[in-house]
Amino acid sequence: MLAAACDEAPPTTSFPESLDAQLRRSIGPWGVVPIAAAPQQNPALVALGQALMFDKILSGNRDIACATCHEPALHMTDGLPLAIGTGGSGSGTGRTLGPGRSFVPRNAPSLLNSTIGLSYVFWDGRLSRGGPPPPEVGLPAGLPNVIAAQAMMPVLNRREMRGDPGDLDVFGNPNELAEVPDSQPSQIWSAVMQRLLAIPEYVTLFNAAFPGVPQSSLTFSHAATAIAAFQMAALMKTDSPFDRYLRHADNALSVEEKRGGILFFTRARCVSCHSGPFLGGQSFSNSGAPQLGPGVGKGAPLDLGRGELPNNQVYRFAFRAPPLRNVELTAPYFHDGSLPTLESVVAHYSDVPKSLREFNPATLPAALQSSYHGDQTTIDDILRTLDFQLRTPLQLTETEQQELVAFLKSLTDPAARDLTALTPASVPSGLPVR
Repeated sequence: MLAAACDEAPPTTSFPESLDAQLRRSIGPWGVVPIAAAPQQNPALVALGQALMFDKILSGNRDIACATCHEPALHMTDGLPLAIGTGGSGSGTGRTLGPGRSFVPRNAPSLLNSTIGLSYVFWDGRLSRGGPPPPEVGLPAGLPNVIAAQAMMPVLNRREMRGDPGDLDVFGNPNELAEVPDSQPSQIWSAVMQRLLAIPEYVTLFNAAFPGVPQSSLTFSHAATAIAAFQMAALMKTDSPFDRYLRHADNALSVEEKRGGILFFTRARCVSCHSGPFLGGQSFSNSGAPQLGPGVGKGAPLDLGRGELPNNQVYRFAFRAPPLRNVELTAPYFHDGSLPTLESVVAHYSDVPKSLREFNPATLPAALQSSYHGDQTTIDDILRTLDFQLRTPLQLTETEQQELVAFLKSLTDPAARDLTALTPASVPSGLPVR
């Protein structure tokens, strides 16, 4: 009997797969790995870039800096649904439009983790790492990366930084940048450089950053290269709990965060747009975001997103799926900042058609409520090209939505929570930093 018992096959027990096993298996196919460190930057280049980032001398009216819409105190954005450019007053969420001015038609995306690894920049992806810039922009050859190319653009934009013909600057002097025709970007960049190189401290900073380059050969491309160097040196924040989990620290995430991660990479289908090291930034989607604001280009008063670019009608209302690292810190969300919290975003994705139809403009700041385009024709137009994966409601439970939000918050690097030390006490022009 004993021998017979020993010859019997042992009983089998089926153990449920652990949360870690489920999550790691779910992550596997999507190229989600820790973000590689940015290339080491020349300290002199970074110092120049920091000064330029915070100096209003770059704007036509000398009243707005890059950092006005990308504030360290607000995690390199402005906290507003739609940005407020030149002519505005105040800062951050308290900033208001100036007389006769219009909102910038899109949300100011955070510059956190802006790096050369991203495939696309801007909400419509009009600049990309792998493709040529739009010919009408006139970008010069030789820019070192797509982040530097991006830094060339805001000084050209009338609503953002350049201003309008007839504008007077903060000293009551004519705005010479605004008088240059839009078709002459190189002339605008040259005029900005004339301002910069008239300031002795900037001459010193440029000479240190670009030794051996004669002053007569310095262009705004050099300035943009420095701004990009500052971004890459100061704004890469990649030590979130999720990053530590990717480096095999199983205890870096809570049970709730792990459950949310499993949803993110499986049933909730977030990963279909938010994959790769950055969890996004590589593709475009019509996510059914409400339309508000003055609109863009030929599609105005609507914003067609990537569909505004030539030969891109298939992308009507599609926008870049943004990278999600540190997303907890960068509200409001979507291309027009129409949703104020992560909770509202997750609820939107649970049933996109219903969320779009029931959007309440009363949730927007008062100055934007009348700019909401909620007529049935517009809603039907958006839904007609809605990403096919979003047409069937997910119907996430309240608990599942909470778990997804918990996972999204695990993408926050604690070092990104307070960036105020990046703001210099002063800038070479002597203009106020705030």
